[in-house]
Amino acid sequence: MAGRKKSEEAKQPSLEESMKALEEIIVRMEEEELPLEQSFSMYKQGMDLLMQCNKAVDKVEKELKIIEEGGSDD
Repeated sequence: MAGRKKSEEAKQPSLEESMKALEEIIVRMEEEELPLEQSFSMYKQGMDLLMQCNKAVDKVEKELKIIEEGGSDD
């Protein structure tokens, strides 16, 4: 089961990649006149990316908290 989690993490884009993709979606939605279905699809994709970004930031914050407390998660 631990191998599956590592595999899923490896498939996840980096925070920077997710942020860039999110920016591209926002620009495209602002600049183009899109059909409702496509707008909804892009909105959903953007929300998924935003959740991935939030998870990545939360993970870093937890790691920093451990470091600041002088502990280790090894």
